[in-house]
Amino acid sequence: MNYDLIIVRFGEITIKGRNRNRFEAMLLLQIQSALKDFPALSYVRGYARVYIHLNGEDYGLVAARLKDIFGIMSFSPVASAPQELESIQKCALEIMRTVDPAPKTFKVSVKRGWKQFPHDSLEMNHLIGSYVLRHCPELKVDVRKPEVELKVDIQHKETYLYCEVEKGAGGFPLGMNGKAMLLLSGGIDSPVAGWMAMKKGLKIEAVHFHSYPFTSEQAKEKVVTLAQRLAYYGGKIRLHLVPFTDIQTKLAQSGHDSLIITLMRRSMLKITERLAERSGALAIVSGDSLGQVASQTLGSMNVIGRSSSLPLLRPLVMMDKQEIIDYAVKINTFETSILPFEDCCTLFVPKSPATNPDLRIVERVEAHLGEQFDRLIDDAVEGTETVLLTETGVPGASKQREDEWF
Repeated sequence: MNYDLIIVRFGEITIKGRNRNRFEAMLLLQIQSALKDFPALSYVRGYARVYIHLNGEDYGLVAARLKDIFGIMSFSPVASAPQELESIQKCALEIMRTVDPAPKTFKVSVKRGWKQFPHDSLEMNHLIGSYVLRHCPELKVDVRKPEVELKVDIQHKETYLYCEVEKGAGGFPLGMNGKAMLLLSGGIDSPVAGWMAMKKGLKIEAVHFHSYPFTSEQAKEKVVTLAQRLAYYGGKIRLHLVPFTDIQTKLAQSGHDSLIITLMRRSMLKITERLAERSGALAIVSGDSLGQVASQTLGSMNVIGRSSSLPLLRPLVMMDKQEIIDYAVKINTFETSILPFEDCCTLFVPKSPATNPDLRIVERVEAHLGEQFDRLIDDAVEGTETVLLTETGVPGASKQREDEWF
């Protein structure tokens, strides 16, 4: 079937009242950016809709990209026909013959937007339906629960026909709800948390902690690959690479083995909050899932989270591991996440980490570490290297030349 255009329907932004016009304009810009590799496309913005005229571009390739754009509820491929009954009937028949798998029941729903058309909606329902039935005797009409609903929209210049409805990514347009910092490890959970944050309209910058030489260059490259995959959904992403070796070494020598994980994660949040202030981010996103590991018990999350004054968003907190894995497979991060290159979170892990740490004891330990430890935090912030990533590579970097990263 040769389709002429695509009707794109918006999701949650349709409830935004006075701000709706701005949000719809933002989503249209993001659609145009995502489809920049299809230069022949043209766009018409309607009420809670965008009409994309294919102008010869391949529908399948365009549709594959549309499915991953946040803010789109659904879309449909549309065939157009001249304002003649016979042409409309033939187009309807062609569409029904290309439905896969072949349906047993259908109905026709006509909307007559152009009132000068010689037949009203009820007449057109009958005229189109009977024509299809004459040529497809295996079909039956079911007006209540049809397998396929053929929709016909009669407008002034053309008639639009479609029956397929493709599901979109949903959520909000990227950046509509502000910016957040994502704690990005090399594991399965944090990329999924980042994807969910972007789906809810957050623009993200990723923060990764590395402990060279205890962690390898392959571990860093693994995280860069994960960030590039997230960039597919969110455009360019800044990845902040934080040197964490001195802090981890200091904590390992503190004599508080059971609290190392708690102290380490609190330090990460303190550093991330400082980076957030520079970037204008208003929240921190983590891949915590309640009860998954010692640092993700309710007691641990309470003590760790109190080290930052920014909201700590945990989109996976009530999800089972298999649910998270399913999402990782869906967004194409799973195979990278399971590569056997360890990050700093796997270093210096005690045999019996605290699962219900006491906040007062943790704060006393941090106070005892003194100004030297505070300087290590400062040094980590100042030593952070930032790279700007797209899904295909590194268009620009700060503090180092691009060719020094790999």
